[in-house]
Amino acid sequence: MESPLKGKVLIASPELLDPNFAQSVVLILQHDPNGAMGLILNRPLETTVQEAWEQVSAVPYPNTDPLYQGGPCEGPLMVLHKDPNRAQLEIEGTFLSTDADTVRALVTDALDPIKFFVGYAGWSAEQLESELRQGAWLVAPIDSTHIFSTPPNLWRSLLKQAQHTTMPAIDPRRIPPDPSVN
Repeated sequence: MESPLKGKVLIASPELLDPNFAQSVVLILQHDPNGAMGLILNRPLETTVQEAWEQVSAVPYPNTDPLYQGGPCEGPLMVLHKDPNRAQLEIEGTFLSTDADTVRALVTDALDPIKFFVGYAGWSAEQLESELRQGAWLVAPIDSTHIFSTPPNLWRSLLKQAQHTTMPAIDPRRIPPDPSVN
């Protein structure tokens, strides 16, 4: 059964102060009873893809886009792209690759659009569901153009959009800063 969260984004609530996720927009790649995995779309690092590529390959790759911090969990280099023939996972028309040979082929072919991540966001079984119930995240759809060309104000604009399209069950002005005190 396909998860209703796969391919959606989690928009951090303004009250979510965890430095790993404050003001983040997380694309959900997988979500099932065992947990969830995603990539933070709006955490560019100071390092460019070209600089990072020089650390792993002698073949130059003149990509001056920033490398993105996909989340606090360590993992392989992850690449989002639009080539279905080189995909290890599909997320609503966007594709993910982590296999080193596939990533090298994507780089060799200078595929565009393409976005590189180090690390990922991960949740154990029921952890994400608990955070959603606590109001830590808003869930929204996302256009693939926002995945690849991340504007600096992505969190703020998606938060506004999600707040206007979501009908809250209670008046949000009456929610205390720490909902767990209810």
